[in-house]
Amino acid sequence: MAEPIKKEYTNGEVTITWEPHKCIHSKKCITGLPEVFDFERRPWILAEGASTERIIKQIDTCPSGALGYYFKDGVKKISEESTQELIVEVTPNGPLMVYGNLQVKLPNGETKQEHKVTAFCRCGASQNKPFCDGTHKKINFQG
Repeated sequence: MAEPIKKEYTNGEVTITWEPHKCIHSKKCITGLPEVFDFERRPWILAEGASTERIIKQIDTCPSGALGYYFKDGVKKISEESTQELIVEVTPNGPLMVYGNLQVKLPNGETKQEHKVTAFCRCGASQNKPFCDGTHKKINFQG
């Protein structure tokens, strides 16, 4: 089985990571910071398009975890907001959004550490269960 694609874009201070197989196409990135994220441009991520602080703030809103970041030293800093409280939101016709730090125990016994925002499948059709992969839009999930 092929290793999932993971692309990186850097401005020299922060490196933006993008894992397309995780993307649920919420478009929060392109509507929130279009000078960095633009689906019509190649490459679609321009790491020099905004300040590091603005980039990190926008990436922290990514509901699927497809976008991430790390600093020059290779360390990803967790925002204080995500360590303070845990919030669960049911999105209309979409995933269950969980904001905060959590451990997800998968059926195979593996444990994944998740930070900031995690999108869980509610439609039952995701190919990346228990995580959302955007299939709810393709099948017109209502709920």
